[in-house]
Amino acid sequence: MLSLFILFCVFSCTRGTRPNIVLIIADDLGWNDVSFHGSGQIPTPNIDALAFSGIMLQNYYVTPICTPSRASLMTGKYAIHTGMQHTVLYGAEPRGLPLTEKLLPQYLKELGYRTHLVGKWHLGSYKREYLALNRGFDTHLGFWTGKIDMYDHTTQEKGSWGFDFRRGYQVAHDLFGVYATDIYTDESIKIIKSHNKSSPLFLTVAHSAVHSGNPYEPLRAPDALVANFSAINNRQRQKYAAVLTKLDESVGKVVETLQNEGMLQNTIILFSTDNGGPAAGFNDNAASNFPLRGVKNTLWEGGVRGVGVLWSPLLTQKARVATQRVHIVDWLPTLLSAAGFNLGTLHDLDGIDQWEALSEDLKSNRTTLVHNIDDIFGSASITMDEWKVHKGTNYNGAWDFWYGPSGRDAAYDAAAPGRARAGRAARALGLMPADDTVAQLREAATVQCGNHEPAACRPLLAPCLYNIEDDPCETRNLADKEPEVLRRMLDELERINRTVVPPSNKELDPRGDPKYWGRVYTNFGNYLPDLAAISKPSSKTTQYHSVNSFFDIFLPS
Repeated sequence: MLSLFILFCVFSCTRGTRPNIVLIIADDLGWNDVSFHGSGQIPTPNIDALAFSGIMLQNYYVTPICTPSRASLMTGKYAIHTGMQHTVLYGAEPRGLPLTEKLLPQYLKELGYRTHLVGKWHLGSYKREYLALNRGFDTHLGFWTGKIDMYDHTTQEKGSWGFDFRRGYQVAHDLFGVYATDIYTDESIKIIKSHNKSSPLFLTVAHSAVHSGNPYEPLRAPDALVANFSAINNRQRQKYAAVLTKLDESVGKVVETLQNEGMLQNTIILFSTDNGGPAAGFNDNAASNFPLRGVKNTLWEGGVRGVGVLWSPLLTQKARVATQRVHIVDWLPTLLSAAGFNLGTLHDLDGIDQWEALSEDLKSNRTTLVHNIDDIFGSASITMDEWKVHKGTNYNGAWDFWYGPSGRDAAYDAAAPGRARAGRAARALGLMPADDTVAQLREAATVQCGNHEPAACRPLLAPCLYNIEDDPCETRNLADKEPEVLRRMLDELERINRTVVPPSNKELDPRGDPKYWGRVYTNFGNYLPDLAAISKPSSKTTQYHSVNSFFDIFLPS
């Protein structure tokens, strides 16, 4: 009776109000790094609690690297349609996500949402107009570029080095030395506690974890926490485990605060990685995508099949493994649909509204996925129905393999999610399943490769074809056995390629080097005169100012 009363309150008390929306984005998290996917090596009880009491997105796809995924999330468009498909943005690169694109927080502000970004931006910082505060967010505490050291908040990029942490536009020197995950957690809690409940909340917590930092010490976490993982043989994996544990703790504290503030019953939480994990030393990191093939920035499943959880009391069918196919571009229309936005006003999106399909456990309308098309790298991959095609590959195939650890031999405590902060909050709403159900759900979410006779793929020589539903680990290339399917896939790939916007990448501008700006990455484009105007001859002289003289005048060393 008590559970029925709680559920009655959840739905009756929130009817007619817009839901709070909380996005929690992990950076570079591997498929096998959450313990609800079958590995017991690194316990993630809070993330697991959301998974088991919400929806585990078993067929969830992201793009293979950071900037394209964040662009897709914020615009509802494939990165190939915004020019963001090739590699990532750099702090000295004079570009950003095109200003013609309207972003998710801008739509939500039209519905009365208060919008906050905590953590990573990475969609352009060349000029103020590209920054989060001018793209729909009311507040931002965090960093602008692609990665930072977890303690000193500096980053090394392409031969440059500088500090990158901001409170709004102001450099947050006062936070130097504070562990980044703790900063994000504390700021998120502060935002939730101070939120005026007369307006709905949109909070994006874009973590640094588990991205590697600077080369001198890529993975950093409190020593005492690292020591808890001494049973792991690999030292970098030990550190990775500690970094991930801090992330999991943050998830729990955010969920707990939402519950304490009486907001959780009307909240949608999306937990997502931005891309597959950098395994086996890729990017100086130690993620695991086992048993999936490939790593971050490859188009194999290990690079594009992402960890994802959708959680909300507003979902009708919860505590299940969702087999609906979902792409990161779908979140913009899906979350806007849940918030009551008129989707008929949206145009030219690649994303589709999946709210009803996911909530009611109905068939998804998504049959095709564009993983990426990168004509600079010479790699492309799409999935149609059960078929996936690879044309070309990245890194000349150096990262086209399978990497551990598996972690499946480690014991798992099915009661741990229920004891975690997020689990206790879910249980207070009557949503946390029993321990035996947890065990069953975890088994269902553990990918099995199946018994397939291997058939080699050499994507630099010829396209490869996989039945991805039957062979999720991409071990049996069926290109020779299914020539008609292959031709159909390649025809579709060619059709999509005709819609591609050229990559917007630009050469790094030496004027953006933080050595010219007090060793801080900044929106340098706002502080520079127009070089075209400087170079234009005056009516009284035919001499031109050189770029070198510009540096001498405006940029003291």
